[in-house]
Amino acid sequence: MRVLVVGSGGREHALVEALAASHLEPEVYAAPGNPGIARVAETVDIPADDLVALRDFAAERRMDLTVVGPEVPLIGGIRECFEEAGLRVFGPSRAAARIEGSKVFAKEVMRHAGVPTARFEVFDREYRALDYLRSREAEFPIVVKADGAAAGKGVTVARDRSEAESAVRAAFGGKFGKAGERIVIEEYLEGREASVFVITDGHEMLPFLPAQDYKRIYDGDEGPNTGGMGAYSPLMWMRPETYGEILEEIVRPTLHQLALIGTPYTGLLYAGVIVTSSGPKALEFNCRFGDPETQVILPRMRSDLLELLLAAVEGNISGREISWSSDKAVCVVLASEGYPESYSTGDEISGLSDLPSGVYVYHAGTEERDGRFYTAGGRVLNVVGTGSTIIEARARAYAGVEAIHFRGMQYRTDIALEAIELEDF
Repeated sequence: MRVLVVGSGGREHALVEALAASHLEPEVYAAPGNPGIARVAETVDIPADDLVALRDFAAERRMDLTVVGPEVPLIGGIRECFEEAGLRVFGPSRAAARIEGSKVFAKEVMRHAGVPTARFEVFDREYRALDYLRSREAEFPIVVKADGAAAGKGVTVARDRSEAESAVRAAFGGKFGKAGERIVIEEYLEGREASVFVITDGHEMLPFLPAQDYKRIYDGDEGPNTGGMGAYSPLMWMRPETYGEILEEIVRPTLHQLALIGTPYTGLLYAGVIVTSSGPKALEFNCRFGDPETQVILPRMRSDLLELLLAAVEGNISGREISWSSDKAVCVVLASEGYPESYSTGDEISGLSDLPSGVYVYHAGTEERDGRFYTAGGRVLNVVGTGSTIIEARARAYAGVEAIHFRGMQYRTDIALEAIELEDF
């Protein structure tokens, strides 16, 4: 069996590791991959958004399954492109991927499905959005979102009118390209956030255990949003009945509504939720595995990931369950100096060969030259610690962080800190 993973980040590294461990013993390829992935799979120098080249390669090598990591190829229609050549893809259709590709589409789906979410207004003109912010209807803090996919950076939680107006002007001023040509302004919700994943074959869904990620660049949730600076799993603060409510009142109605409008969803659906004093509410949906949540979920999975993905593509997940390790996992993202704005590259990385036991390192933005690793992106490495308790997993993750060095390396020191207080021993 041959499997192609599309993408080049830490999420894809984790996916490759999990797929390569399958008892089906697949040959795993990655396009374009990264130096960490190259230790596990054969990498192919094809960009993740070059759908035709990816299709031609998959057809030539007779890939049995292609697993898509990032959202851009899915929103661009990679599944349709591959299916025309008789190739199987784990991921939604272009129409269904609009659940991430358009915040407006997602909000309309939620509204028609009766999914609890924040009140919202949609604007396609800057002056109308600014007029709304100056009206009595606007309550602060308030959330401004670019309509299109913006690599996790198109959301601004504005504490006052001035911040909100700046976010509106930035979006319509081209900061997010076409993604910002339309915006959503919505009610700010208070509560604990969680990331929920389900595999679905278009009919049934198979839930993963939830995780929590950290979007802001600095400790204490300060600074601008990023693609994600860390994560941990499982969530000690989430009660089983709350998770059940999320699945039955947020995820399942959304899947049902997508099928109802003629865009059945097959693949991995990511629900970003917030548990408020009045119950769980949906913040957003993504059409792919989360990053860096995948890096703390897959190391805890005992089930065969490849088997599950094949079952979803074949419409056969009914009656299946996922088996989990009792271990906990904590991920700390190491980022380049200047991230998430402009950032440095080409800085040598040391310490990767001297990591403590119980530590995984997933490459996210690196390059290799003459056997040495260098920074090549904003998020450079994902350091994951596992252990029987959050304290142990967190200690291992940060021990791994302490072993690694590159110029300007930045990371959060408070990942999973609040989870320690909630853990039962």
